[in-house]
Amino acid sequence: MTPKRFAFVIADLYGGGAEKSLLYTAAGLHQRGHTVKVFILRDRIEQPIPDGVTVENLALINRFSKMFSTPLVEKWQAARIARTLDAFAADVVLSCSCDKITRHLRHPNLWFWIKSDISAKFSDPDQRAKAFAKVHRFYTGRNVVAVSQGVKDNLLDVIGLRPAEIRAIYNPYEREPFLRLAEEPAPVPEGEYLINVGTYEPRKRHDRLLRAYKASGVTTPLVLLGKGKGDEEARLRKMIEDMGLAERVILPGYQTNPYPFIRHAKALILTSDAEGLPRALIESLLLGTPVVSVDCPSGPREILAGELADFLVPREDEAALADAIARMDAAPITVTEAHYRPFLKETVLPQFEALARSA
Repeated sequence: MTPKRFAFVIADLYGGGAEKSLLYTAAGLHQRGHTVKVFILRDRIEQPIPDGVTVENLALINRFSKMFSTPLVEKWQAARIARTLDAFAADVVLSCSCDKITRHLRHPNLWFWIKSDISAKFSDPDQRAKAFAKVHRFYTGRNVVAVSQGVKDNLLDVIGLRPAEIRAIYNPYEREPFLRLAEEPAPVPEGEYLINVGTYEPRKRHDRLLRAYKASGVTTPLVLLGKGKGDEEARLRKMIEDMGLAERVILPGYQTNPYPFIRHAKALILTSDAEGLPRALIESLLLGTPVVSVDCPSGPREILAGELADFLVPREDEAALADAIARMDAAPITVTEAHYRPFLKETVLPQFEALARSA
């Protein structure tokens, strides 16, 4: 297609998954011949910036703007962004994690990139109602990109959003960088092991995982790779001790490069209450490691295809999860390209290019 100009607007590049996938998408579009620029609203950059991707700090989030966060201040911030986008002559604008401000923009081809399942984040009815009202306020009549079909369906069917247009587009992936990272030296356990990757927090449901693992009867050790805030790790360690699993469950501590651990695992297990599009499952398949997952909203149902569909179990059925763990441990599935092809950049990036409407 004719080269286009893509602008990404995000609060900062300090965090994890959303920021990584944004930069990777931007880099992929640049490699396909497009002009790409990432606009951040404060100077916090933790992620490596890919070649060919320009980052510009607009310095619109500061002590003053946070202290006086009102719709009027948001509109002033949005006006500054609008002038910058006009100067850049963006054909497509993608807003991520700063929609409180960018909702005031009226760019003709602005898309709000929603990365998580908002409908599954809150159990308290009042918090849930406020979150749903916010979604309606921000995105009704606007263009939306959902990170998975599950997120799209929940926005439409559970929250009742009525956007101008909504498309489900996965985050794009390239296999080779993960394979290279997986070859780096790491304190990987000897012998066979199963693995779970995720922050030690209630939403990841390590309690469910540990109960099902114990009930499965497998003797293959289980590695829990992650870190927790406050005393979450202490709680997890006590849970392991109380269940009599201290000899079989390994906590290696936080690893900046988890991929050697995933690559050498017998299988990866996901037991979360909610996800958007779980990176851990996709990255595991890219590394040739099969997966077992609960059918949480959203994403796992779209990822576990073919023979892996037999290892997708109801979220609350711990007996089925234990059985899936035992079956995978006894006869691990061989991962093929068909399992991860929908997430490769060659499949995904043309869908982002399609957002660039002809004049």
